[in-house]
Amino acid sequence: MSPQALFLDRDGTLIVDRHYLSDPADVALLPGVRETLQQFAARGCRLFLFTNQSGVGRGMFSLEAVHRCNQRMLELLGLPSPAFTEICIATEVTEIAGGYRKPSPRFILEMIARHSLALAETWMIGDRLNDMQAGLNAGVRTAILTQERVAAVPSMVWQCRDLHDFEARLLKAETA
Repeated sequence: MSPQALFLDRDGTLIVDRHYLSDPADVALLPGVRETLQQFAARGCRLFLFTNQSGVGRGMFSLEAVHRCNQRMLELLGLPSPAFTEICIATEVTEIAGGYRKPSPRFILEMIARHSLALAETWMIGDRLNDMQAGLNAGVRTAILTQERVAAVPSMVWQCRDLHDFEARLLKAETA
């Protein structure tokens, strides 16, 4: 069954992780991301961007800089507007009660309620353990993008090399 919604981390999942990215000129898509997201969008899958940006909370750059980087990413993706149904930029430095910073599931849970999404057809995809934990905490299907198998990852979490590998595995599961 095709996913109804994908919650996607930004840095390391969609674009090259530059650690505290604040310059749109440094935004570069990871290989295959554009084509993969275009395929999901063409199948009617809703895309949600869910990114921790503690550099804002640390005073390293402004929220406007994050928006400019996101805009550059959107230009490179070339998806129909709006590319993302909703965007969550968590600027907290550390987890706070009621905050959005991953591994908090707050954004995912709010979007599930707002958009009437089915848990079984919703995925959280990211490249870090806090991305995975946000998905598990929300009760949605979860994939972590990693080049090497991670023993600490629960068996129900898909470990994929990249977003294209996730799509290929999903298509294989749908036809099985």
